[in-house]
Amino acid sequence: MGIILGNGNVLNQAGELTPAEILVEDGRIVGIGEKLSRDGHEWVDCKGGMISAGLIDVHVHLREPGFEHKETIATGAKAAVRGGFTTIACMPNTRPSIDSVDTVTYILDKAREAGLARVIPYGAITVRQLGKELTDFAALKEAGIFALTDDGVGVQSTAMMKKAMKAAAELGISIVAHCEDEDLLIPGAALHDGVFAARHGLPGIPSESESIHVGRDILLAEQTGVHYHVCHISAKESVRLVRDGKRAGVNVTCEVTPHHLLLCDEDIPDSLDTNWKMNPPLRSREDRAALIAGLKDGTIDMIATDHAPHTQEEKANGMARAPFGIVGLETAFPLLYTNLVQTGELTLQRLVELLTVEPAKAFGLPYGRLEVGAAADITVIDLTTEKTIDPTAFASKGTNTPFAGWACKGWPILTLVDGKIVHHDA
Repeated sequence: MGIILGNGNVLNQAGELTPAEILVEDGRIVGIGEKLSRDGHEWVDCKGGMISAGLIDVHVHLREPGFEHKETIATGAKAAVRGGFTTIACMPNTRPSIDSVDTVTYILDKAREAGLARVIPYGAITVRQLGKELTDFAALKEAGIFALTDDGVGVQSTAMMKKAMKAAAELGISIVAHCEDEDLLIPGAALHDGVFAARHGLPGIPSESESIHVGRDILLAEQTGVHYHVCHISAKESVRLVRDGKRAGVNVTCEVTPHHLLLCDEDIPDSLDTNWKMNPPLRSREDRAALIAGLKDGTIDMIATDHAPHTQEEKANGMARAPFGIVGLETAFPLLYTNLVQTGELTLQRLVELLTVEPAKAFGLPYGRLEVGAAADITVIDLTTEKTIDPTAFASKGTNTPFAGWACKGWPILTLVDGKIVHHDA
């Protein structure tokens, strides 16, 4: 017996919502049509929502192993499916780091046990992410990693990054980078070196600390032929460098977060609420405009949340000492739909592509498409009901978000992974 998703709408090639039903059997999409036979199938009411391919997030922090007080693979995966994400790639800054086959196996086993979102782990570029010794790329690939990154820290040595890119290119693995030149950082800096920091007399994190590594790595990617991906791009100079790299034929892609698209440093409250502290920091109004322009012209390839849960106690340590990061899996689509699509900045079709087709294409994933024969990773989204973001209702252990109280439309109500219903807001 299969499942028919009925009373829903899909985006056609013109970007218009049209009535359709989806038939799912044995984990695959086997039929798409306006009226499908219900004989022998379970019929699920989509309540007039948009039926989309499951969302993909290539940048999340699940914290396990080592930091289960912040998040676990199970709670993070539950947050993902509530947010409409069916595939999530988890970062290696755990303890132990994801720098061994044993840790990769542990994560994959835990994800299977949870039975929610598909979790694909990154492998660390260097042992313990210390930047001194490459991990065993071939063994990590065989174990099932998604790509390689030292996210959380930038690879400081140019020679080490070039060596990593060369080895990764030979194995067909992507190199993904948190771009930050630590020589340009001031101890205790927590905010962008801009208007807000100056007004409060606080040390700032300069844009060039990001863009210098972006430029360096694009040149190295050109030399080595690796697929190079920039994490959470935030500065207008970085956008320009990626645009120039693409024009030169370099295999470079990048992602942007919802918070960098929707906020800038001038939005930070004078209370210095640490839920507004993330890395890279919220940058200037001009940087935010450059990010939106980069989405529109294709320079920026996809949107990723950088979901980074922390405890309330950790975030209560003040702007200088609190950890960087906010959660994002459960709020990404409604925030983006309400504040970019409904305002006319992006089309609905483009937003869906940035969260499905584009990340799958960049990393060669067999997901992200709503078509016959595809894996039945499906998200149904209510585009009309308005709800307020309430961190106390999150499935994630983390409640650290600057978006509490924002009213949004575009809430996922049904999520299937491999044809199994894993979230149903009945």
